[in-house]
Amino acid sequence: MANTPLKITQEPFIPLNSLILVTGVNGLIASHIADQLLSAGYRVRGTVRNKARCAWVEPFFTARYGANRIEVIQVPNITAPGIWNAHVAGVSAVITVAGVAWLDDRDVPKAVNEELKCLYGLLHAAKMHSNTVQAFIYTSSSWAAYTPKVGIRRTLTEESWNHEAVALAQDPSIPDAEKGLAPFMAIKVKVEKALWDWIAREKPTFTFNAMLISTVTGPIFDPDNQSASTAGLIRALYDGKPKKALDVIPTFEPQSSIDARDAGRLYLGVLVSGLTGSRVYGFAEQFNWNQTLDILKELYPEKKDWVKLPGSYQFDETEIPVDIPLSLLRAVGQEGWTGLKESIKDAAGSFTSTGQC
Repeated sequence: MANTPLKITQEPFIPLNSLILVTGVNGLIASHIADQLLSAGYRVRGTVRNKARCAWVEPFFTARYGANRIEVIQVPNITAPGIWNAHVAGVSAVITVAGVAWLDDRDVPKAVNEELKCLYGLLHAAKMHSNTVQAFIYTSSSWAAYTPKVGIRRTLTEESWNHEAVALAQDPSIPDAEKGLAPFMAIKVKVEKALWDWIAREKPTFTFNAMLISTVTGPIFDPDNQSASTAGLIRALYDGKPKKALDVIPTFEPQSSIDARDAGRLYLGVLVSGLTGSRVYGFAEQFNWNQTLDILKELYPEKKDWVKLPGSYQFDETEIPVDIPLSLLRAVGQEGWTGLKESIKDAAGSFTSTGQC
């Protein structure tokens, strides 16, 4: 599915050739968002923290789409007051992916405050430039809606929030070491809720949507320079290292996955369709990491020294609302999701000699 050619099926809400701001463009999700935008005919202004360390970005996309389609700007401190005002000038949409929270954060109020410094700054800049800004897309997380657990059947809606993680993160009777990913999940809940409150209070003229993206797989554009988030964990399974990445994998419960290219097309679909006021679930297929390892073994039967993973082959049985995300894919010419096996194959192909992005 991910290799289906783009086909815009309606008059785009944001006209083609418009300039779109994408924060953290060097990251896995943001680089694929930029790729889909450029492929559709938009121009991209991408931000990075350190331009020298991200020197691959501009030449990579210029080689794919030609000169003057992407500009990369350095924003070392994304929480600085007023930092976004100049960078939002002239853009038609803001897509924010970069954040400052980490998986091992334990001080939830402090992390939320830091995240909101950046995001409020972007929102205020977008409102200040409302003569050009028509859309704002915030990258939230699947974990803002729920904590994945095997053996529990439930149905998520746009009104689902991960109250369980918030309560666990705030419980003083539980040692921080036993809270797992709950504090990070709580950060995602509190930040996203604060943004929806801002939208209700400020009533901007631009559209606003939150993307609840699950575990991202798929190709890595520059494996030498991108850690590639969860797609990078597939590389760790293949390489059998680094130990730090392998130690992280068992902390992730079985949950949903999405190919990075499909995720990019969801954002593109929002700009094309004019959707607003939605929490869009980027959940394509249930998976677990043992299943992922088995797919790699099937793809590379000649390789024998595979790591062993703890855990089971159980799956999260949560039901996800799919009408909106699938309609966004159809708006750009794609019917359905990219399968997990194809996504893992393309991920592995991007960091081995057997394939390319």
